[in-house]
Amino acid sequence: MRSRKNKGGFPGRALVMSGLLLLAGGMFACTPKEKQTFTEALWEEQVAQTRISDLYAPHVAEDGRFFAPWMPMPDKSFLDVAWWKLTSSTSYTQEEQAFLPAVLPDTAERLAQTKGDFILWVGHNTFLVRVNDTYWLTDPMFSKRALVPARVTPPALTIEALTRLVPEVNILITHNHYDHLDRATMKQLPPDARVFVPLGLKRPVEKMNKTDVREMDWWEEQDLGAGVRLICLPVQHWSQRITQGRNKTLWASWLLITPDVTLYFGGDTGYFKGFEEFGRKFPGIDYAFMATTAYHPRWFMAYNHMNISEAVRGFEELGAKYFVPTQWGTFHLGDEPAGYPGLDLARYIAENQVDASRFKIMDIGQILAMD
Repeated sequence: MRSRKNKGGFPGRALVMSGLLLLAGGMFACTPKEKQTFTEALWEEQVAQTRISDLYAPHVAEDGRFFAPWMPMPDKSFLDVAWWKLTSSTSYTQEEQAFLPAVLPDTAERLAQTKGDFILWVGHNTFLVRVNDTYWLTDPMFSKRALVPARVTPPALTIEALTRLVPEVNILITHNHYDHLDRATMKQLPPDARVFVPLGLKRPVEKMNKTDVREMDWWEEQDLGAGVRLICLPVQHWSQRITQGRNKTLWASWLLITPDVTLYFGGDTGYFKGFEEFGRKFPGIDYAFMATTAYHPRWFMAYNHMNISEAVRGFEELGAKYFVPTQWGTFHLGDEPAGYPGLDLARYIAENQVDASRFKIMDIGQILAMD
């Protein structure tokens, strides 16, 4: 079909393309400063110049917005985002584009028969953990979309099966981004579930049909009895929802210490000296759940998301026994394909001859027995 021409005689498609070219030309003329100056060496130097003491510094500005005092987040404008989306040139092989975690069948049936302490990967940053007959659920996300991005792999089991098999559960929320705090999922979980959230999220989560929401600040600790402690720890990230202004609520990671096992749930973060401090302050971490997602392009993502080498470095600094990669294989959030980080991590392990037995690259629905 031929293009419909406008009154001036030019095809409509050509007019649109001309506009896009003008926009692109204008964007290329004002390439974001961060894109122009970013190098891995410069980024590493910026991190090295930060001070561990600032991990303990006040982190709320006068306008009520939270920030990371060791390295405040660079401001990114709409043009920065548009420049990234319209000028991305990263290419991936067919294998890299197709790679995804397996989705194991019959998860509910296997879960019902599992004894002892375990880790179950539901998908993305949603893990079900059982320790001494107590259940913990991290960043529950069972919906088909995280606001806009659609799942490329389904959750390991339905939320109905979960609530049937796990009548009492503790929920950990790391921050308010839609792939970590899903309103539809939260409303379907038991109303009396005990929910732990960073500062600013108590009232929003209570509105998601929850009656026991406990708000915590960085470095705050709760004694949950029977030798169990939960500690809220800093990370380098940000927060925003349509109904919640940028950085109006806090973001965090969680350390769960029990008499038998210690687990670090890292949430979303860029690489920072917090890992070194956590390892020093809380020795004996058994499992570290480390984010491996959305790290391309590096000039845009480095502050908020670690690449694979940084995630491994953070894991080593934590002094943890086992690395559990999170947030890969479910949503396409960065330039890289959704499953790419899992493949990238496997390649890193092989190329750097690290001990592969310490890395638990799980399939969706896999139930990992804890040592």
